[in-house]
Amino acid sequence: MNTKHSSVAEQHAAKRHWLNSQESGYHKAMGNRQVQMIAIGGAIGTGLFLGAGARLQMAGPALALVYLVCGLFSFFILRALGELVLHRPSSGSFVSYAREFLGEKAAYVAGWMYFINWAMTGIVDITAVALYMHYWGAFGDVPQWVFALGALAIVGTMNMIGVKWFAEMEFWFALVKVLAIVAFLVVGTIFLGSGKPLDGNATGFHLITDNGGLFPHGLLPALVLVQGVVFAFASIELVVTP
Repeated sequence: MNTKHSSVAEQHAAKRHWLNSQESGYHKAMGNRQVQMIAIGGAIGTGLFLGAGARLQMAGPALALVYLVCGLFSFFILRALGELVLHRPSSGSFVSYAREFLGEKAAYVAGWMYFINWAMTGIVDITAVALYMHYWGAFGDVPQWVFALGALAIVGTMNMIGVKWFAEMEFWFALVKVLAIVAFLVVGTIFLGSGKPLDGNATGFHLITDNGGLFPHGLLPALVLVQGVVFAFASIELVVTP
């Protein structure tokens, strides 16, 4: 019996040693403030700035409830992932944990799915940059692909520099987005609280009750928009990637 327990313990020890060996050669150059801000800023991107307007038009005030529900589930997922980080910090994050608890095949699928996710997200983001630049009339004559190519070159350059400088730039870029969101919230609260008319329409909660309530277009549009809201929460998992 003791021999069996000893054999199992040795297997676990060998597995843990192999998993820890995957971390060799990595240096943790990111500070806590940088990791936290990258995660927060990652949740504030094209999914919110560019996509929220169309979603609000489609679902109405119900969009706030969709964000609330998806945010709650995101919290639970991040909490669980945080427990795994406390169990064994790893630069491989959830891919490494999938390998440890579910096996190599699960880790393979998780890793490639995550790569495809960010490859597609990168295309979406550089396209959003081009759309934003075209929004201003001064750049209307410049082909959209020029801005997209320029954004791709900048992103590629940033990813080829050292981790320390990359993290610092990401920190300040994310801080700009956070400050923008705070400014929007403050201005919106002022207009909502003061009842100051905008384009001849008085602001206030009566705009919800007078235009169909929380679900002006029914429940289905809100359910359909869940995928877009989940996309807006993408990259918050970076907070538990040491």
